[in-house]
Amino acid sequence: MALLLTPGQWGDAPQMIEVLDRIRVPRPLGGRPRTRPDHVSGDKAYSSRRNRSYLRRRDIRHTIPEPKDQRANRRRRGSAGGRPTGFDRDHYRRRNEVERTINRLKNSLAVATRYDKRAYVFHGTVTAAAIRLWLRQ
Repeated sequence: MALLLTPGQWGDAPQMIEVLDRIRVPRPLGGRPRTRPDHVSGDKAYSSRRNRSYLRRRDIRHTIPEPKDQRANRRRRGSAGGRPTGFDRDHYRRRNEVERTINRLKNSLAVATRYDKRAYVFHGTVTAAAIRLWLRQ
């Protein structure tokens, strides 16, 4: 799991690359940790050219729907617009698990209200709430 704290007015989609770069999964038998997920799912907000090219460059499969305006622009350009993006409905339906997990994190009053003055203290609060949630399951 990777956490990234940003000011409240920043969007989620521009932070996707930095969050993916923070992922480190240790291997059971030792060695270099895994840094590339098998699959990434997101909603239409994550469908920027920057995010898609990053996922393509790192060879990460993804399920991100293409917004209507991007689809229309691609079709308007004809063969120069490229191929349609792949979309797997079954993977997309499971995307709500992340939203539900974030809502469960907000059940912790300290995470929901955010009274901490310093970002590093709030980061520790969210980390502790995430560990508690993980141990419950």
